Amino acid sequence: MNFDERLQHLIEEALKEDVGDGDHSTLCCIPADAQGKAVLKIKQDGILAGLAVAKKIFQYAAPAMKFKAYKQDGERMKPGEIAFEAAAPIHAILQCERLVLNCMQRMSGIATLTRQYTDKLKGYKTKILDTRKTTPNFRLLEKEAVQIGGGINHRMGLYDMIMLKDNHIDYCGGLEQAIERAYQYVQTVKPGVKIEVETRSIDDVKRVLVTGRVNRIMLDNFTPAQVTDALALINGRFETEASGGINLSNLEEYAATGVDYISAGALIHQAKSVDLSLKAVIDG
Repeated sequence: MNFDERLQHLIEEALKEDVGDGDHSTLCCIPADAQGKAVLKIKQDGILAGLAVAKKIFQYAAPAMKFKAYKQDGERMKPGEIAFEAAAPIHAILQCERLVLNCMQRMSGIATLTRQYTDKLKGYKTKILDTRKTTPNFRLLEKEAVQIGGGINHRMGLYDMIMLKDNHIDYCGGLEQAIERAYQYVQTVKPGVKIEVETRSIDDVKRVLVTGRVNRIMLDNFTPAQVTDALALINGRFETEASGGINLSNLEEYAATGVDYISAGALIHQAKSVDLSLKAVIDG
């Protein structure tokens, strides 16, 4: 499925989870044909993310709704601003309210933290990557938020890249065996899929260089000095990625080594939701 199809599925399942056999709070006191407006109020500084998703959610519930955006995904936001106005049947607005807020608050938190990382990387060649440390069934939008914040998605799942990590290597019987089997698999089963291998020491790096059958070498839990030593050995032959224990406080030390990528699960699992609210507009 493409992004729009996956988003449609996410919206369907999320609304089923929330609405169940009916939004009884709304059904009991709001006429079925009542129309209304609501605005998304920003209550905290950060990077806005999820506005386009909010529009899709409202359109799913009320295809004829009117949506007016006052800001765009990726823009800086500050308290007191209005992100959008939606006009639709009140039942649709209220049924979608929590899903819209859950998505936008979470996505904006991730985009805000990611922007802090990308701002620190300005002037360096190094790019920031996310990981698979995501919320089950919400990865699509968490990784979208990383992109909105200026980061780059690593693999979306187990299906779009081969990554030989410590457990694969140990179960397979060793580094060389795992690389050789992965290489043969790509040649015969899945042409075009890239191979990345995790290394845990300088000796591992040397062993990978002998095989020469990977696309990227991950330097896992290396110090900046060890990354520098590894890059001197690799000498541009393969893409390089530093991972493990890297955060905002030491990010620039790693970027200064010249490594191609830094991956940080913290972009997603350490992000804090941003304070937003959806408020009814009462005319007159």
